[in-house]
Amino acid sequence: MMESRKKGLLYLIPSLIGSSNADYAIPRDVIEISGKLKYFIVENERSARRYLKLVKKEIIIDELKFLVYDEHTHKTGLEEYLTPALNGNDTGLLSEAGCPAVADPGSEIVRLAHAMNIRVVPLTGPSSVVLALMASGLNGQNFLFTGYLPVKRNERIAAVRKLEQRSVTTGQTQIFIETPYRNNQLLSDLLSTCQPSTFLCIASELTTHTEFIMTQKICDWTGNLPDLNKKTAIFLIGK
Repeated sequence: MMESRKKGLLYLIPSLIGSSNADYAIPRDVIEISGKLKYFIVENERSARRYLKLVKKEIIIDELKFLVYDEHTHKTGLEEYLTPALNGNDTGLLSEAGCPAVADPGSEIVRLAHAMNIRVVPLTGPSSVVLALMASGLNGQNFLFTGYLPVKRNERIAAVRKLEQRSVTTGQTQIFIETPYRNNQLLSDLLSTCQPSTFLCIASELTTHTEFIMTQKICDWTGNLPDLNKKTAIFLIGK
């Protein structure tokens, strides 16, 4: 009986979450593994090429194969993304920023890999959600990452009130993000909506030389606000 072909691994490859030095944020072993792969599933091919060349200067980019998987990808036919792994080739799922499938697309690829009996190997790297929570001083044993809040202001304010109430009743830290050009509007709504005693942590530009992390009560933020326009930021509230 013919022996079945050995399947490749699916490596979950973290990338930088800012313009920091790769040697600071990405472990050397992760860089070495990334440099040996020929097949990648990426959210954006251009930035993936740039990142791989940054961390491994001697890599020959034109020898690599990229399959683009983003929010616009049809969810039918995803098996094709894992064809290289089925054929015995180790494949990398490369995040656009931070760790794959955490505040980032890719979980469906990972789930499919499990269904196809392809071994999934998560690699160590920066996660803005985890770094912000670590540095916030808020409850790190019970927390919820909500993602993006609604765009419409009345709906956003209602969502903030709901998150704050959940924090009050459960002690759970609430974590959320916003599109960079709407950060200041969200911050304004947080200050006008939340109770004065609620703690708010703002973590911006993590791992970069302009990193800003501060936790204060809502009442203490007045007159002491950072300008978050067009900057990456994560917001946390808790009691």
